[in-house]
Amino acid sequence: MTATPSSPQAEPTADAVGPGDRLVRVGAIVFIIGAVATLVTVAPLFLGTDPFPTIAYALCMLMGVGFVIAGAGLLRSIAAQRRQAKSADAAVPAPADPAAGSAT
Repeated sequence: MTATPSSPQAEPTADAVGPGDRLVRVGAIVFIIGAVATLVTVAPLFLGTDPFPTIAYALCMLMGVGFVIAGAGLLRSIAAQRRQAKSADAAVPAPADPAAGSAT
């Protein structure tokens, strides 16, 4: 038995970028920067040194910003997949009802 090759649309490649993928990636990077800033800002509290200036605390807000950006990318991806599924369902014709033809 030989295997039949799959169609190119069956398996997305690793380089394929969906509608919300970039937003998710950017959100993850911004979140990580905010997490590192939070760790750096909290460290002086445990080490007994002088606290950082206010701008360091403002950088901690990047965790929330990154989370929101990634969430927006996720919602955008979900919306695109729903539109794609809806258009695929509309393209498939409804099956014929065999009982409707013999009602005469």
